[in-house]
Amino acid sequence: MNDDVRTLPKPYHDAIEHWQRHNFPDYPKLAEEWDRFFPKDEPFCLCAKIASDIPDEVEVGDRKGEPKALAPKELPEEAAQHLLTAIRAQASTEFGSIQQHQGTLARAQEPQDHAWALRVMAEELRHGYQMVHLLTSADWSPVTQTSAADMVEEILSMQTGSHVLAAFNLEYDSFLDNVVFAAFIDRVGKYQLTMQKISAYKPYAASMPPMLREEAFHLAAGVIPLRRWVEAAARGDGYITMAAIRKAIHKWFGRGLEMFGDERGGQTNVKYGLKDLANREAQDMYVAELERMLDDLNERYVRSRFPQVSREEADRRFARVKEGETVDGVRPDDLLQLPDRRFFRRRGEPAYQMVGAHGETFTDVEPYIAHVLANLPEAYRASIDVKHWADLQRKVARGEMPLKEAINSMPRLARVGGSCPCAKSVRWVMESAAK
Repeated sequence: MNDDVRTLPKPYHDAIEHWQRHNFPDYPKLAEEWDRFFPKDEPFCLCAKIASDIPDEVEVGDRKGEPKALAPKELPEEAAQHLLTAIRAQASTEFGSIQQHQGTLARAQEPQDHAWALRVMAEELRHGYQMVHLLTSADWSPVTQTSAADMVEEILSMQTGSHVLAAFNLEYDSFLDNVVFAAFIDRVGKYQLTMQKISAYKPYAASMPPMLREEAFHLAAGVIPLRRWVEAAARGDGYITMAAIRKAIHKWFGRGLEMFGDERGGQTNVKYGLKDLANREAQDMYVAELERMLDDLNERYVRSRFPQVSREEADRRFARVKEGETVDGVRPDDLLQLPDRRFFRRRGEPAYQMVGAHGETFTDVEPYIAHVLANLPEAYRASIDVKHWADLQRKVARGEMPLKEAINSMPRLARVGGSCPCAKSVRWVMESAAK
């Protein structure tokens, strides 16, 4: 690919390497494993990659046909504010994802799964690097009084529990989370990057194609292990059950939906040419794609349950099970399904509605909480995050807290506030500059 490769100024580059040493200590292992698992791919580069074949004119919105902005000051002020918020949130997700993966990385059962997760983490590090490049290579003073150095420090100081989006504040319970996260949450990332590929801010648009190529691998790091696990579960010789996968889906699906923003919004980003889809439209496409992914996994499960029949016959049996039949001992409940979009939601249009996994409605809050807990992984049920949700769900249902306040509430996690294991307060960029 004809990407322009750029390196951050030394203080910022050193700051990200400092962050990596303390939050991603397994990073050096990737170089040791690269030739074994990725022999046909170019070695990993911690750098910013800028695509060269980006259209010069705005592609959607009120300014369609006008030249794309090359600096924030060339955008309408509100558009620049929306864009800056998006870049900072994107940076938070990239670094936050690494912190989540690191906690359970060593629990991968297969060497390939471990190497693939390492590569995903390294590419997330590069994506965070890319966002820092966007923050530090332009003058954002027209829309913020915060300096680039302070924005970078804020991002690098975040820990699990203090990131911008809820999906990146959940700790992983096992390597199953590493995989389901890649299949579900990284898929949201693919949609966001695709929508932003047309951005009216050309430097941002030019950052998207290289990230999208890497995001495709992240999805594979989720789907390929899931395929192997459902086939093993069907044969009865796997360690991961369909029920465990189903509960992990219940943990992550709602958080993925919420990453699109409120279902009723997103038109402003389209108006300013920052995205080409509003929130609900993009969310609908995401759900349809997930349903196709689960169809593929369920087909593989049924084929493995009936190895003695032809693929065509196994697929016919799957179609019958999907329609609600029990076929030769395989029940509809044995398959993977997405829960109702309103299930276990804390943001967006369905926030704190008492809707069950299959769309059933509850009038009493305690049976609803019990229903949600029964559909979540056991280790996750013991988390502060779930306790916080249950407390808010009770208060909203009883009229003790306004819905808006509950939506904006975040759990207080013990690790919030520590910016670096080696110091109580690290001036990331300033410290590096003084060396």
